[in-house]
Amino acid sequence: MRAPGFWHAPPGLAARALAPLGALYAAATRRRLAAAEGMDPGVPVICVGNINAGGTGKTPTVIALMQRLADRGVTAHVLSRGHGGTAEGPLRVDERTHDAAEVGDEPLLMSAFGPVWVGRDRVATARAAVAAGAQALLLDDGFQNPALRKTLSIVVVDAVAGFGNGFCIPAGPLREPVRAGMARADLLLSVGPPRAQAAFREAWGDAVTVPHLTGVLEPLQTGMDWEGLRCLAFAGIGHPEKFFATLRGLGADLVQTVALSDHQPLTAAILARLERDAAAAGAQIVTTEKDAVRLPQDWRRRVLSLPVRMRFGAPEVLDAELDRALG
Repeated sequence: MRAPGFWHAPPGLAARALAPLGALYAAATRRRLAAAEGMDPGVPVICVGNINAGGTGKTPTVIALMQRLADRGVTAHVLSRGHGGTAEGPLRVDERTHDAAEVGDEPLLMSAFGPVWVGRDRVATARAAVAAGAQALLLDDGFQNPALRKTLSIVVVDAVAGFGNGFCIPAGPLREPVRAGMARADLLLSVGPPRAQAAFREAWGDAVTVPHLTGVLEPLQTGMDWEGLRCLAFAGIGHPEKFFATLRGLGADLVQTVALSDHQPLTAAILARLERDAAAAGAQIVTTEKDAVRLPQDWRRRVLSLPVRMRFGAPEVLDAELDRALG
């Protein structure tokens, strides 16, 4: 069950040598999940997580669910650990006063769409959100965290990367074996274009034992004409090349691309280099919506951002699961 790609190649010698450590990692995850019964916060808990480590499309999925629940009249609050943030929490994110260094870039981005909380203690954060009026909780990540009893667990996977070589960290990209993850999941969302979806089904279809939903990230129509625009594009996300490919698909002329690590701080040195290179090339600096929230305020008018939104291939599959979760 393998398909071509970075993680998809059959396990090599290094992966096989590291396999015993991967088995230990998987066993530790299994023990943690079995150690405690999750707390019931009194409202539905919808978890958006993954089996792979790294970016799979969780943040745009959470944003889409926030909007979908709001359309149903359900006030959903997002719970996040706040990657890279300094806040211990529970802290409700305020996009007007907080910055990414305090709360993390993803919570800051999501806070533009609805209430978002950050906190290391999932139970305390859930209680704070419910006390503030949450009618449902959207758990951003936390699929392998047993602190809260989950009503609906959605596993998100990148259709291009799939589940890699099928090995657990450090031998492969997985937090736990696919079979174990599928046993706890209620829905699988694979994110990618049709060709990648077909390859994912061929490679991993036999392992998918829950309803399978597909999704694709599409540029938000803002009226911006990208055709022929000379761009210096940078991205500090899980897979920067996807962002660059999206810009090219819109007709932008990418004269330079800069791939940063996920959540990488945008230091004065990095920004000065980007500005210098863009000026030399006569190009406009462009970045992702998530990277844009990490920019200093005086930079936000100088950099264009390209927002993307999740479109579900068969939304009725998701709606059925949401109906079940909401009762």
